[in-house]
Amino acid sequence: MTLSDQLEGWLRGDEPKTIGSLIDVFEEKSFAVLFVLLLAVPALPIPTGGVTHVFEVIAMLLALELIAGRQKVWLPDRWRAREIGPEMRERFSKGLLPRIRWIEGHSRARLGFLLSHRSSGIVYGLVTLVLVVTAFVAPPFTGLDTIPSIGVVLISLGVLLEDPILGGIGFVVGAAGVLIVFLLGRAAVDAIRGLF
Repeated sequence: MTLSDQLEGWLRGDEPKTIGSLIDVFEEKSFAVLFVLLLAVPALPIPTGGVTHVFEVIAMLLALELIAGRQKVWLPDRWRAREIGPEMRERFSKGLLPRIRWIEGHSRARLGFLLSHRSSGIVYGLVTLVLVVTAFVAPPFTGLDTIPSIGVVLISLGVLLEDPILGGIGFVVGAAGVLIVFLLGRAAVDAIRGLF
C-alpha cells in the first residue's frame, strides 16, 4: 500500500482524527509523516502570520527526539489528543495528497538500506531541526519560511519513499532556504538600522 493510500485511508476512516491516531497508524514512519503534515502548511507560498509557529515547535521537538535516537514518537498526551480539524483534513486531501501521489509516481526506491541505520536518523533529525528553526526565525509575513519548509517536506518524503535522491533534493532546497533567510534577514536588519 502506498503512502498516499495509507494517508487517504486514515483521513476517510472512522477512527478519531487525532495526532495520536496518526502516530498509531504509521508507527515507525510517524516522524516523517508528521514532518510532512506539520510543515506542509508553512511550505505553502502564502503568508500565515505566524500561525504555523505552533507546528514548527512540535516539529522541533520531534527532530530532537530523532537526534536522541528515539525510534517511536513521544508527545504529551494533550498533544496526542489534539484533533486535526475538518478544514485541515480537507486541505490535506485536496492539496497535499495529489502532490504526494505525483511524487510517488516519479520516485524510485533506491538505496533504502541507507535510511535504516541509526546514524541516518540522527542526521535526519539534525538537518530537520536546522531547517525548522530557520523557518521559525524567518521574518513573519515575508514567505521566507516556505523554502526551508519545502526542504523538510521533500526530505521526509524521501525517507518515507526510501528515495535518498529525493531526500538529497530536499536537502539542497532546504540549504538554499537557509541561505536566503540569512541573507535577506540580514539585509532587512541593516535596512532597519539605516532608518535610525
